[in-house]
Amino acid sequence: MKRVCGLILFSIGIGMAIMICLPTTFCTVFIAVAVMILGYNLFCMGK
Repeated sequence: MKRVCGLILFSIGIGMAIMICLPTTFCTVFIAVAVMILGYNLFCMGK
């Protein structure tokens, strides 16, 4: 289950990173990076 949650969070982070092409704020960039890191940790280290 941790792997699925990690994959979902990482995918959301990737989508938010693509959104960076639009006008962004620091908050958007911070949330995108945080979600990608959390997703990666859950997916790869949640065994």
